Amino acid sequence: MLSNKEIICPNNLLDEAHKKKGVKVAVVNAGKPLPMLSVQDAVNENLIEPIFIGDKKEILKCAEDLKWDISQYEIIDEPVENATAKIAAKLASEEKVKIIVKGHIHTDVLMKEVLKREYNLLGKTRLSHIWHMTVEKDGKPLIITDGALNVLPNVKTKMHILKNVINFSNRIGISRPKVAVLSATEEVLDSVPSSLDAAELTKLAKEENLEADVFGPLAFDNSISKKSAAIKGIKNVVAGEADVLLVPSVETGNGLVKMMIYFMGACAAGVVVGGKVPVVITSRSDEAQARLASIAAAVVALD
Repeated sequence: MLSNKEIICPNNLLDEAHKKKGVKVAVVNAGKPLPMLSVQDAVNENLIEPIFIGDKKEILKCAEDLKWDISQYEIIDEPVENATAKIAAKLASEEKVKIIVKGHIHTDVLMKEVLKREYNLLGKTRLSHIWHMTVEKDGKPLIITDGALNVLPNVKTKMHILKNVINFSNRIGISRPKVAVLSATEEVLDSVPSSLDAAELTKLAKEENLEADVFGPLAFDNSISKKSAAIKGIKNVVAGEADVLLVPSVETGNGLVKMMIYFMGACAAGVVVGGKVPVVITSRSDEAQARLASIAAAVVALD
């Protein structure tokens, strides 16, 4: 059942990211093979200029193993793993870097620093995570949010998530995204709280005249399959044609993304948006191509 398909970074992300050259990024706790390889790939694509933070000996050893000359790039020697996040957040606060890229460090440690008020890295909307999912190199993306950061968001938080994903969709060329607000049902039921939230979100999106078609509740099948939507008599512009799945909880989003990766060989480009700098928080087990795609997504997300 597990896919043997090679994971490939999609062209649409790279094409959009190539419009911005050599963006300065902080690589947090660099010096492990996969993070270094993905950063090397992003440098070769002329997307970024890295500042490496971590144990200098490990960083240089990794670069040597990759046969990569990094002598032109800055290395900030910090052997204590958790201390590297503070350095990255400070660099971002001083506008010395425009993107933070997670290396070999726990996500909660990194995000705890990013969220500290002293760094002034928060924007007008709440931070949220976006997964840009593709199966083929030139395939249409499916965007899933939030599957990594906001655990059980309320309606107010979901509005922030919605606004962030509309902005990101615009940046990858989707001028008016179709957003399905997911639940386990397409009916509004008191016994299913996510369906109530979805109906409320649909109403609020219309009231605020957001530049997107937003509809919910929709179950997963009704969101992505025209046939399923037609059988159930669901008639709206989102049903069966969703560009974005706005999920009710982090478990739902995480499960969908991991199933697409492991069963379909999908490339998952993940980035935290909504703040003053995008943050790439890939999993330690992610392939190098998915890490490259995540860096490209962060470049695309830049103002």
